[in-house]
Amino acid sequence: MFKTIRNAWGIPDLRRKILFTIFIIICFRIGSVIPVPFLDMNALSNLMTQNGANEGNSALAYLNTLSGGAFSNATIFAMGVTPYINSSIIMQLLTVAIPPLERLSKEGEAGRKKIATITRYVTVGLGLIQGFAYWWYLQASGVTTYNEGFSKIFSAIIIILTFTAGTAIMMWFGEQINDKGIGNGISILLFAGIVARLPFTISLLGEYWNLGMQENGQPMYLILVPLWVLIFLIVVWVITFMQDSERRIPIQYAKRVVGRKMYGGQSSHLPIKVALGGVLPIIFASSILSIPSTIQAFGVNPKSGFWAAFFEAFKTTGWLYMLLYFILIIMFGYFYTTIQYNPVEMANNLKQNNGTVPGIRPGAPTADFIRKILSRITLIGCLFLGFIAEFPLIYSALTGMGSLSMGGTSIIIIVGVALETSKQMESQMMMRHYKGFLD
Repeated sequence: MFKTIRNAWGIPDLRRKILFTIFIIICFRIGSVIPVPFLDMNALSNLMTQNGANEGNSALAYLNTLSGGAFSNATIFAMGVTPYINSSIIMQLLTVAIPPLERLSKEGEAGRKKIATITRYVTVGLGLIQGFAYWWYLQASGVTTYNEGFSKIFSAIIIILTFTAGTAIMMWFGEQINDKGIGNGISILLFAGIVARLPFTISLLGEYWNLGMQENGQPMYLILVPLWVLIFLIVVWVITFMQDSERRIPIQYAKRVVGRKMYGGQSSHLPIKVALGGVLPIIFASSILSIPSTIQAFGVNPKSGFWAAFFEAFKTTGWLYMLLYFILIIMFGYFYTTIQYNPVEMANNLKQNNGTVPGIRPGAPTADFIRKILSRITLIGCLFLGFIAEFPLIYSALTGMGSLSMGGTSIIIIVGVALETSKQMESQMMMRHYKGFLD
């Protein structure tokens, strides 16, 4: 990957794209440290420390990681790209469920532009809702400075609109990277936000190591810290391997004569990636399971009784959370594969292009064969995602190093974005080094 970056840097056009992407990332990081007005920063710091937003695996920590630490500091980019991701997911689901949107998605570039416009409006709406919820949380926790009369209304409007504007700017940043930079804009911003939390994780590793070195400390950390680093590297390798893994279905195209020319007759394959849904099943599952902890963080926190046991079971280190997390990842993995891949349509496309799977009749038998392959591949991919998502939680519960358990979602995003950006650089370099017809 580093060789690819070095080679791309030598091409002036790609160098400009890389510099533009870096410029957008710098703007994002600057905005991530500018707090919204009318807040007591000392009270905010105490609140986030109390609720574990800066470390651990709580719902607030999840949002804070995706925003690169902006959420815990209540900055203008506190909402991050989460509203845009949620909006995109909602539009994907609605495109399958609502016929007019499905027809719009099949109208080519014009249809996709209309869907993108609707997605932007939904993003701003979600940003407004989440901004209001975050303001209500801050106001109920005593973090806002003006809480009486007209001043309260004015400060609330300014804070909510600032959060919403930050969401719109983040969406615009992503689109600018898509047009003038390298890689997928939203993925790059997610990558930058997660990587920005790495120094915090490294400093915590140092604290645990120093704790193990002290005379009256806990020497077990001298083993657990290197073990964490080793497991992190192994998980990165496993994710890299699985991201490139695919099941190739052999395809044979029949020969056909058109005029005086003969077409077809070659062999090809239909690639089906093992990790079909990417990180989306984990995002779906974690979003649903974070609802109880989010409600608890926003003030509903009983000390005893059924609801106290309920919230305790839904903590990230609870057995019920881990079990439901694993099951939901598998369910959403199959759901995403179902709405994204249609075996009947794939079989019909092969039939129209005179393509067949060796040993399988065209039409319905081919669709059944592809459906069976998809089912098996999806199961393997979901088990892989479940393992990656669950392992940090299990390690945290066993060792007590919860603040260091970088979630599987974060690791998959980092590795996936790095691989995707590297491949895009390679493809653009290949386009620019095309030798032409005379060589």
